[in-house]
Amino acid sequence: MKLLTYKTQISESRLGFIHNNQVVDMEDFGDISNFPLPDSMLELIDMGIEVIEEINSLVEDANPAELAEISYSFDEITIHAPIEKPRKNIIGIGLNYTEHVAESARTLDTTGKLPQKPIIFSKPPTTVTGTNTEIIKNSKLTEQLDWEVELAVIIGKKGKYVPKETAMDYVFGYTVINDISARDCRREGQWIVSKGQDTFAPMGPYLVTKDEIENPHNLNLSLTVNGIEKQNSNTQFLLFNINDLINDLSTVFTLEPGDIIATGTPSGVGAGRSPQEWLYDGDVVECIVEGIGTIRNVVKEI
Repeated sequence: MKLLTYKTQISESRLGFIHNNQVVDMEDFGDISNFPLPDSMLELIDMGIEVIEEINSLVEDANPAELAEISYSFDEITIHAPIEKPRKNIIGIGLNYTEHVAESARTLDTTGKLPQKPIIFSKPPTTVTGTNTEIIKNSKLTEQLDWEVELAVIIGKKGKYVPKETAMDYVFGYTVINDISARDCRREGQWIVSKGQDTFAPMGPYLVTKDEIENPHNLNLSLTVNGIEKQNSNTQFLLFNINDLINDLSTVFTLEPGDIIATGTPSGVGAGRSPQEWLYDGDVVECIVEGIGTIRNVVKEI
């Protein structure tokens, strides 16, 4: 199921799902199905991973005329980030593709050695923005604004010391994240100022539930700037895969429903190019992950 957070001209943020190329309102669908459903993504995730199977079954049995009454065409809505206000910081994973490790060593202050354990950082909830919004480049802070396309994993249930073998049981679904980075804002090896500025986590356009993705470790992902391809790889090249990450992270701290893990970016970032390339006012960045969709953002300098 493709889930989304959306607004109409007269509504606040609502939760919906895509059916027959229409957006069906989730709460309204619950009303016509006599199965109470929420109007926000986090509330749905709190209902448990199993609720998706129930909703899919109800959709199959739904009256098409009733569905039409609670559906919108895409030109009637604005898509927002799937989880507009995460409860906690987004969990970021650094240097998680081998070729990105090598390019970072050439141009940034990293060693070039393959990490033996996941490198973990975080991005505050205020970094989140949706597709078709602006990435803010604060010229008082950075002149080296960079891009990073990533597959993001959404956790669906609480987990501590999760074994690798059962790690996928804790996944609710997936989305796309652009881990925007200000390369000249790192402080003595600390990344949160570089990674944590407002709008530095464009996300979406959808949250795709895990039943829709046959193998998350074989998804193409790519990124373009002004229509020119900069990144193109596949999640099969993750150094630490999703099972590894959930196992490691849950050993450090408890994972909870709604937690977001950005799994890392492949090579092709601006800092790794010769000469280096950065994002400037008006640049259009598009991130694509197979099976999920495309997010598009424009850089706005202030």
